[in-house]
Amino acid sequence: MAKKSMIEREKKRERLVAKYAAKRAELKDIANDENRPMEERFKARLKLAKLPRNSSATRLHNRCQLTGRPHAYYRKLKISRIALRDLGSNGQIPGMVKSSW
Repeated sequence: MAKKSMIEREKKRERLVAKYAAKRAELKDIANDENRPMEERFKARLKLAKLPRNSSATRLHNRCQLTGRPHAYYRKLKISRIALRDLGSNGQIPGMVKSSW
């Protein structure tokens, strides 16, 4: 199980990304538009830099939905390998058979 503080920090980042997504997209469009004047593009870059760092989607990290584990994460299942193994052992995943010797 991951530290509770790390899980909460990740949730906070997700909320910030959702909150600032539209504003970020608008500023990025202005900053990357070659037809706009250079001063306007530069001002858009400065405004973008003033937004919270955690509002950027690249700061998000995939975590297991059950345990919060950040490593060995299967994107398709949204859980870690350890959680997958436990669920498979308990027979809670349809069609999955865990072999044992």
